[in-house]
Amino acid sequence: MASTLEKFIHSLDPRSLPRVLQIQSGIYFQGSIYEMFGNECCLSTGEVIKVIGFKINKLIASICENNEDSQFSAKVELPLNFPGLYKVVADKTPYISIEEITRKVAIGSTRFGHPCFYSSEDIKLANLTIKQGEQITFNSVEEVNGTMAVNCGVVRNNQSHSFTLPLSQDGKFYECEDDQIYTLKEIAEWKIPRCRKRIVKLSNTLHAWDSSNPLPENFEGCLILTPVYEVQAVMKFRKDIVHILSDLDVEVKDITDCYDISSFLQPLSLEDVFERTSREFPMVAEIMEGPLGRQKPYNLLHIGKEIVIHKKYQATRVLASEIRSDSPKRHFLIPMTYKGKFKRRPREFPTAYDLEIARSEREQLHVVATKAFDSPHTELFSVSVGDQFLVQQRQTSEVLYEGRKKVIDVLACEQILSDAYKEVLLPMYMEGGFVEVIHDKKQYQLSEICKEFRLPFNVKVSVRDLSIKEDVLAAVPGLQLEEEITDSYLLISSASSPVESWEIPVYRLNMSVHLLSKDVQTDIPPMTKTTVEEISEEEYYMVRRFENQTLHPPPRPPKKPAALAPKPVSAVSKQITSDVLQSTKNFCVDTTKKLCANQAADVSELQVSCQNDLVHHDNVKDMTGKPTLVEAAVIKGLTNNPLGKWEGEKEQEEAHNYEYVDENIIENIRKVFQDTTTRNKDVLSEDRRDI
Repeated sequence: MASTLEKFIHSLDPRSLPRVLQIQSGIYFQGSIYEMFGNECCLSTGEVIKVIGFKINKLIASICENNEDSQFSAKVELPLNFPGLYKVVADKTPYISIEEITRKVAIGSTRFGHPCFYSSEDIKLANLTIKQGEQITFNSVEEVNGTMAVNCGVVRNNQSHSFTLPLSQDGKFYECEDDQIYTLKEIAEWKIPRCRKRIVKLSNTLHAWDSSNPLPENFEGCLILTPVYEVQAVMKFRKDIVHILSDLDVEVKDITDCYDISSFLQPLSLEDVFERTSREFPMVAEIMEGPLGRQKPYNLLHIGKEIVIHKKYQATRVLASEIRSDSPKRHFLIPMTYKGKFKRRPREFPTAYDLEIARSEREQLHVVATKAFDSPHTELFSVSVGDQFLVQQRQTSEVLYEGRKKVIDVLACEQILSDAYKEVLLPMYMEGGFVEVIHDKKQYQLSEICKEFRLPFNVKVSVRDLSIKEDVLAAVPGLQLEEEITDSYLLISSASSPVESWEIPVYRLNMSVHLLSKDVQTDIPPMTKTTVEEISEEEYYMVRRFENQTLHPPPRPPKKPAALAPKPVSAVSKQITSDVLQSTKNFCVDTTKKLCANQAADVSELQVSCQNDLVHHDNVKDMTGKPTLVEAAVIKGLTNNPLGKWEGEKEQEEAHNYEYVDENIIENIRKVFQDTTTRNKDVLSEDRRDI
């Protein structure tokens, strides 16, 4: 039975792919244009295509000025990166079975993939009864004792109870109210059920309104979102992957059951290739869809190019981020074979606990205080801006607390005075600010840094990698080497001229190939090249998430006693505190304003300049590695003088970026929003039970 392409894709279960479709009513775009904006727009009647995948490309939003029950009027097209945060309106149409929910609603391992429903009737299980209106969280779908079921959970009296519901479970299941807020991209990926539309309310615009915004000014109504999918397909007599928008005006018929699907080329993603056994390598492949990029080897991987895939393996990279106060930062994956050299840059430490973590046996940590701290105990030291310390070790100390002696953790340091060193104790809970003083002028290879120092570590490229035509790291003013990661790679070379081989990442390169039945040389080209890979913000967080799953979390810093709130002891520290509080207040009122990170950056830049002015003093250090007292006095003079000067200096103009949504702003708004909505959660639950 024929249907429109749009209707077919909206109802298609991704688990049933691939599907073979025959065009029943074709379309020809006038003007002999075969392809527009990278999407196919000409399909002949009778043509056969194999659908191998689809994803949401954009959203069509119907605007309603009042509420979701009012009449929707104008329609606008919204890209997935359209700025704003939205609240999902619960669907009032019930699902009639658990199987329908799993077929139409995205259920996954991330926090977005745990939808919540309630039943209109009690559900009696072997050892648990789910009450009418009780919120059920769907966690995952898996096979249990030979039957497909959903792992679910309910919370009662702050205790979680887990159970499973078979897909055959019937009833009326309604979507629960969602108290979270989401970006459009998150809604498109997780919150639009198949064969249904999604109504959302705008919660926060994130940017000031301007004439280019398709939504009305001061819009507080609802949007009904209809997805437009991009369909990836293989055509009978073409060797590339075509992209077709689902709203193309064609009718199709599913002929998968009566067609030889093996007659099509079999496209493989790099993930598919990596899953092959090691004995199947090397192999010859032809590129069906190549990556975008001007850097080698990406500019060589064009459609139709034949390559040899020699082997698969795991390789080590160092994850690095640009040091800057404003967003967005650039992120890089640096191979251990990088031949450039680095010089150290000062690190910043927000607390005394961070000083303890950074302390090493290799050298003594020398820091300058950038924030004042007034100790509530006479036994512990009060810090002023510009004080310098040599960090010694962690220990315990007795202090008088509410008339009784109490043992607390402290950090033993040596304060550098004009003519002596003074032993002092800093509380581990101290909320201060410190900048490292660098005395080391040595240039390091990347492997040396990873071996000799603890990451994260701040550096700057001092000698660029001469084996690379354009070293992107050389232009970055400062880098923080964050951690070593292990990632999956394929080693490839050109089939026609195997002079050199390249490493390509498996999970960050959008590339499809099909295998060729050709003889291949087993010898790997003698020259293997690696590249510094610049990754996006989204890829950065994915890398951090997967890497950190295998690591144990660091210990929590000790808590500051509730009655021991520190007071600033100088006008400078009062001004810094005032600025931070004012910035937080302004952030809640207008999220487009800059956060107080710029002020912290100015302090950082000030301290860095101090380091540069003092580099020539390094040869005067004594044999213990301690800075000389003359050097310490110079540093303190430089750190004390300009602190009042940087206030109100350069005011950076922030260009309006229509498509960029800052992840930190989103997370902060989410937290504020969550705090204001969780209070009503129990009330809503009780009301639902009454219904």
